[in-house]
Amino acid sequence: MHDSMKQLELPRVALRIAFALVPILAGLDKFTYWLTDWSQYVAPTARAVLPVAPETFLYAAGVIEVLVGLAILTRWTQIASYVAAAWLTLIAANLVLAGFFDIAVRDLVMALAAFTLGRLTAVHDAATATMTTPVTAEPRRVADRRVA
Repeated sequence: MHDSMKQLELPRVALRIAFALVPILAGLDKFTYWLTDWSQYVAPTARAVLPVAPETFLYAAGVIEVLVGLAILTRWTQIASYVAAAWLTLIAANLVLAGFFDIAVRDLVMALAAFTLGRLTAVHDAATATMTTPVTAEPRRVADRRVA
């Protein structure tokens, strides 16, 4: 692996661990409410359009968050990172509607970090693939040359 790729590996791994653990913990907390009462963050506008109670929606959100966190630990890190980025952007939009601007900014920064993890993983995977893929050259055929 190229030296510059090696220098990016530690930040990539740190982001990968963070974006695995945080969604898993937040997702599980949707069922326990140890960290916070998540229903307070559901904007009135969102409550009005939800086809289910906010608590039921938060259970579904918790399951999705746990699955995304677990997916980040698998070979689907890149896709799961982009899902996390989109998810966090939607959460930020909801938080703006609810008037929690400070938390919305934090979630937008986390969305950018999740997107960055996706891009770093794409570059890492491409570099790793080119290193491990054997280069096979077709043997050249030398034409028979007869001296006349």
